Amino acid sequence: MSNASLSPLPSADRPDVTARLRDALLGASFTADGLLELLGAPAYAALSRSETVPALRATRGDTPLALLVRLFLLQQPVLHARVERFLPVDACLESGWLVRAGDDEVAATVDVRPFGGPGGEDWFIVSDLGCAVGGAGGIGNHAEGVVLGVGGASTTLAGLTVREPVAAALDVGTGSGIQALHAAAHATRVTATDVNPRALHITALTLALSGVQAADLREGSLYEPVHDDETYDLIVSNPPFVISPGARLTYRDGGMGGDDLCRSLVQQTGERLNEGGFAHFLANWQHVDGEEWTDRLRSWVPRGCDAWIVQREVQDVTQYAELWLRDAGDHRGDPAEYQARYDAWLDEFEARKVRAVGFGWITLRRAGAAEPSVVAEEWPHPIEQPLGEAVRAHFDRVDYLRAHDDAALLEAHFTLAGEVVQEQVGLPGAEDPEHVVLRQNRGMRRATRVDTVGAGFAGVCDGTMSAGRILDAIAQLVGEDPVALRDRTPAQIRLLVEQGFLEPAQRDGRGETSVMRPVR
Repeated sequence: MSNASLSPLPSADRPDVTARLRDALLGASFTADGLLELLGAPAYAALSRSETVPALRATRGDTPLALLVRLFLLQQPVLHARVERFLPVDACLESGWLVRAGDDEVAATVDVRPFGGPGGEDWFIVSDLGCAVGGAGGIGNHAEGVVLGVGGASTTLAGLTVREPVAAALDVGTGSGIQALHAAAHATRVTATDVNPRALHITALTLALSGVQAADLREGSLYEPVHDDETYDLIVSNPPFVISPGARLTYRDGGMGGDDLCRSLVQQTGERLNEGGFAHFLANWQHVDGEEWTDRLRSWVPRGCDAWIVQREVQDVTQYAELWLRDAGDHRGDPAEYQARYDAWLDEFEARKVRAVGFGWITLRRAGAAEPSVVAEEWPHPIEQPLGEAVRAHFDRVDYLRAHDDAALLEAHFTLAGEVVQEQVGLPGAEDPEHVVLRQNRGMRRATRVDTVGAGFAGVCDGTMSAGRILDAIAQLVGEDPVALRDRTPAQIRLLVEQGFLEPAQRDGRGETSVMRPVR
């Protein structure tokens, strides 16, 4: 499809009108909280499933908020006379936010979705018509350059990004600008790139309507718009990662073969990242016959970077093809054309010996260590979002363990992490459990099996005794050789620290204990 079927966009050069529109939206409580209160939880949740009927029923009145929801979120024309009481209608018509619909109605040219920032900010995400509700599934217009609103992938990436004050941040493939918007809250300078000029225009509208400083917007693919001497403290990207035969839809199809786009993005990041800086990506990757997916992903990690790769989901090639054919609405079209496109996907996978596709996130940190840490794991279980602090803590633990050999671990003091519980599994009435499980209720919500020594060790870690002294006491209690126990336990301690069940502690001059957290 061509861009001819897309609506003209509002002007990005009328800050006066945008500011007046923002004031009017806030004055009518057209915010994330106001939307939830008006619609109620069921209708609000239905929007994420691309179902608008409950929301339409909840906005039958003519209150300012109901009218704005119908106008900017549900793509319904409204009477000019009803909205001119609280909205600068003539200025919005002139600058392109609205168009006339018939003799007495106006309609929006873009979707505007209220979004609550992590610090309680009232933001607004601009996207093409039909793209604010339900992500890709809510689109009625699949023109090539269409720009989506906020979907599950966008919020996942925003939630796992490490948030700390930085000088420079880069959003690669900005889309509607949601990642640039988050970065602007803690970065002095934000650069956002996209191969689609329409996306850059919409990002400018998103930032302006949200009352956020403008970003440096640059057109081009991946790192092409970035100058050779430019580096960043934070890089984020929700790229067009779909592995597809061709590049029909700019927002999802990268146009490179297989998973080459995601590989290229990750591999080229090392030279763009400052020391200590983080890069966060969502990605798809191929599961190829005769190759471990973990080996494939490890080969992507640039030199000088630690990495944490988490596979959240795996789909076989038929499931994957069907997902994205439905995303494009192909299942509602001509059956013969649908079959031909389905065949093309399977032909592509067969030629590349791909049996499945993985989805997850990749986090890099520029560390410059002699032996970088690359952790690649599968974790399909529920997690707690936002996860940024847990991501930061993972790399802090990597640094700690890299600096402490087994002897140093036995001299160290530890505390049990917060909200860790112990579960004992065994037959009813048995004297001893078959095994003991430690489970987290925060962050990654991990569970790990430990032996009775490991469980006892973790249970008494309050920072007052060194690990070695605790093991000596346990050895005396169970009648085991303390030297043998010291020799075999550090590996288990290292695992408990690596997974966040134990936190390193330090003792001050008065003998008081505190958890060690790096000063940033």
